[in-house]
Amino acid sequence: MITCIKDQLIRDEGVRLVKYLDSRGFWTIGVGHNLDAKPLPFDVSGGITFAQATQILGDADYNPGDDLGDVSFQLFRDLPWLKDLDVVRQGVFLNMGFNMGVGGILEFHHDLADTQAGNYVKAAADMKASAWYTQVGARAQRLCQQMISGVWQ
Repeated sequence: MITCIKDQLIRDEGVRLVKYLDSRGFWTIGVGHNLDAKPLPFDVSGGITFAQATQILGDADYNPGDDLGDVSFQLFRDLPWLKDLDVVRQGVFLNMGFNMGVGGILEFHHDLADTQAGNYVKAAADMKASAWYTQVGARAQRLCQQMISGVWQ
């Protein structure tokens, strides 16, 4: 059972311990870490360990500088009302932000308004109506269910 955003991202992004070119042509390693956008301070040419991959990802403390920390900082800076949501629904936006960037989430005007108003069923419907929903498949279906239920999916 998924119990936190870190577990969810490991499932949704996967873990690759050797750098590879992602579908958009960016060098990536670990749990979806974009090396082109955010180079690491150590050599990864020989690969990394699982422990290093999860350290780069970060944890529930959202430390600045790790991947989750950077996404959460941007989200809570740009959408301060997210702090009022339960941690599971915050996780929906953290997962989406990790996947598409915070700028992408900011384009979900109706979803954001419905979530802020506490209308989670409508927010999930807004998510389903997006191009993102068709692009990421099962991940989007799980996140919509998570938005509605308030339970990690």
